[in-house]
Formats: sequence, structure tokens, C-alpha cells
Amino acid sequence: MNNFPNISFKITEGSKSTGFDFIRVAEIFERIKKDPNHNPHQPHRISFFALLLVTEGEGEHQVDLKNYKIKKGSVLKIAKGQVNAFKDHTTYDGYLVIFTEDFVLKYFSKSSIEFISHLYNYHISDPLVENSSLNNFFLERITEEINSKNTYAQNEIVAKILELFLLKLERETYNSPLKTFNKKHQTLFIDFKNLVEENYTKTRNVKDYAESLNISTKHLNTIVRAITLNTAKHFIDNYVILEIKRVIFSSTISLKEVSYQNGFDEVTNFTKFFKKHTGLSPKEFKSTL
Repeated sequence: MNNFPNISFKITEGSKSTGFDFIRVAEIFERIKKDPNHNPHQPHRISFFALLLVTEGEGEHQVDLKNYKIKKGSVLKIAKGQVNAFKDHTTYDGYLVIFTEDFVLKYFSKSSIEFISHLYNYHISDPLVENSSLNNFFLERITEEINSKNTYAQNEIVAKILELFLLKLERETYNSPLKTFNKKHQTLFIDFKNLVEENYTKTRNVKDYAESLNISTKHLNTIVRAITLNTAKHFIDNYVILEIKRVIFSSTISLKEVSYQNGFDEVTNFTKFFKKHTGLSPKEFKSTL
């Protein structure tokens, strides 16, 4: 389950943002010719967030090994870490909006992130929105801003257009029923997620969380893997990285204080942990902001 190729964020030539891109679906398939090592028709795990907006035609797209029928007016939400694939013989067109976690953390308000459930709670929400009334307005505004010759605060404006679209999309689909896993697994997963959020500074040990839930580590891993296609340890570590990034983005405290605040007794261990999961040391990451 973990052998899917990992696709990192790459901006298109001429893009003015380092964490946001806006690509015509037809252009994606043109990229295959330039990068034969990545076939988007094969399942692959993305390291960014994506929205597939269909403007005409119909087809299918696979998310976490499940096929979704899409057509004009559809929005397919694909979160960081999810596995997806473009299906063959598609007859639709539209846009793929992609943006990084760093872009979200830097430009979105924290309250908005908590409302936009699919960003970090995609495991328990349906990725497909059908017949969205918001697509045309969003596409018009985002295209207008991207093509604007006045680039003052452009990243901030693009982010707010996207943030507003996601919030309105969330409201439009708020009452949609969940179509995912059995209720017992959903409940245990949500309990696990809540425990991680409450206790990640105290423990990153899967066994501790399993004991708190009165289940075995094997059973916990089975539940988490069924819902996220990854292990419980992977989920915990990803959450810790997210919280570390949030602190670095939103405060001016030293990296030493960041490490202690996130449950690390030694700065050396904090640095090794962060670099292992991001490819950058905390200092290098902070210098990119």
C-alpha cells in the first residue's frame, strides 16, 4: 500500500507563486511527454493539495483507489497524502488547482483551516462535490488575478480567493452524507485523531494511543491504514510536522523553544525528526519563509 510513487509540487514555468499553481487539464497530459517517469494515469501519492474542477464533458478520476464519476460542475478535492490517478479515455476538460501545505499555513487563517475539513480530515469526508454553483465565479476571479499586471500582494489575494472558495464549498456540502467506512472504524479513527491532537507533545508512540483506545497496535494500524492508506505512526508524525510548521509560521520564538513546545527534549532530536520528514532542517525551513 505504500509503494505508490510520491509526486512533489512543481510550479509551471512563469508562475508567480511558490506554493500555488493553476493548470489546464489538457496541459497535464502534455507534461507526460516531458516527464516520462511520471504517468498520471497510474496511482500516485501527492505531497500537496489539489482541486479538480470540471468545466465540460465527463469522465472518471480515482482517489484512494476508488473511482469517482465527474462531469461539468464537479469539484474533486484531493488532499495532501492521498493517492489518485487520472483514468484513461477521459472526455472532460477543466482545471487542476494545486497548492502546498506551506501555502495554506502561511496565508489561510487558522479558523478557516479548521472549517475546511477536507484539508486535514479528508479521511471522513467525501471528496466529490457535484453541480457546484461556485466554480465559474472562482475560475473567473482566480484567472483575473493571476493574469493581472499589478502583482502587489498577489499571493495574499490569490490565497484569499482560494480560501473563500473552499469555505463556500464547505458550506455548500455541509449537509452531504458521508459515504466512507463503517461507523465503528470511523469513531475509532476520530478518537485516535483527537488523542493525537491532545497528546502529541507527550508521546508519538503508537502503543500509547492504542492502549488509550483499549485496542491492540495491530488493530489501530488496520483502522488507520484502511482510512488513510498509511500507518498510525505515519499519521502521528505528519501531525507533529504540521504543528511544528504552524508554530514556525505564526510565532517569533526560537527554534529551541519550538522544539520544547512540541515535545522534544533535545534540539538535536527535533532537528533530525523534522529533516527526516521534510528534507530540510528547521532552520533551513524557516529561512524559506
